[in-house]
Amino acid sequence: MRARARDFIYTKDDLFLATTTYLHPPDRIQSFLRYIPDPKGERSLNGSRYTKVDSQQAYTFLERNYPDYLFDCQVTRVKMMGVPHDRVEKILSPVDRLQEIFELSSPDKLLLKVIKIAEIFMDESGIKMKHLGISGSILPKLYDPRASDIDFVVYGLKNHRKAMETFESMKNDPKSPLTAISNDYWAKVYAKRIKDGTLSYDEFCWYENRKNNRGVVDGTLFDILATREWNEIKGTYGDETYQPCGTIAVEATVSDALAAFDNPAVYELEDVQILEGPDVPLREVASYTHTYSGQAQEGERILARGKLEKVIGKKTYYRLLVGTTRESLGEYVKLKDLKIV
Repeated sequence: MRARARDFIYTKDDLFLATTTYLHPPDRIQSFLRYIPDPKGERSLNGSRYTKVDSQQAYTFLERNYPDYLFDCQVTRVKMMGVPHDRVEKILSPVDRLQEIFELSSPDKLLLKVIKIAEIFMDESGIKMKHLGISGSILPKLYDPRASDIDFVVYGLKNHRKAMETFESMKNDPKSPLTAISNDYWAKVYAKRIKDGTLSYDEFCWYENRKNNRGVVDGTLFDILATREWNEIKGTYGDETYQPCGTIAVEATVSDALAAFDNPAVYELEDVQILEGPDVPLREVASYTHTYSGQAQEGERILARGKLEKVIGKKTYYRLLVGTTRESLGEYVKLKDLKIV
């Protein structure tokens, strides 16, 4: 079975899980529980109701009801979620869902906004429709037409960069159909994400505004999400394992940031100076938190702090991992010489 990040899995147990990675164990699809059946749930589909669950609720629900969805991951060495192959009912594709939306005779207001974004990226960025998709709650049809955001997917890392460049070119034009996010919204996000002062509010807004991966379409928030094309996905599950080696802080130059919006976001490094921790040949910074994806560009000098991991595979190397907890306390990626005027 093939599944990649941003796909959803609908199971024979009436559960919806979101695929979180590209490489999967031989017996299951690694994914994260998002929606569970609930007679009092706020989301409805085909006469049934569902509730969206957070991380702790998801683990608790599976432990109590479907423990076979949990497994000890040999790669990360922690307990993870994944749908056993014999429990998969259907793999929901963002590409297929977008095509379906285009074929609707009378799409609702939210889906019309999805169509608008897709048409802009096709017309202005030159990205073919087969490289575009829609994920989030719209993919399993569990969205609220009045309140849901749009998780728009662009396949291919170079295509994703082109889409962001298109958005950047139009976001500050008041007549544009796609516009920048207001600072009122960033204030809410900052309060939710930053719990330890690693970034000031002004710094946070500066980074988010220059990323060009989030905006507004006719009053609705949208994300431009990156997912690799099939031919960009390399290796197999278990090729590499990760050994924790404590904490490390570095100063370094970003040599490649093409995968800075991938999952995980990856920054390849050069000219690395160790500021804290063991003196190891660090190759990259990886981040599993939205806050630090797209944080730096090629040629920029950064400061980074997080968990040091030894990556063991055909070639053994070291990486700095940001986002080991939801709050990422004491972990960050930021420019060394950023000055907010």
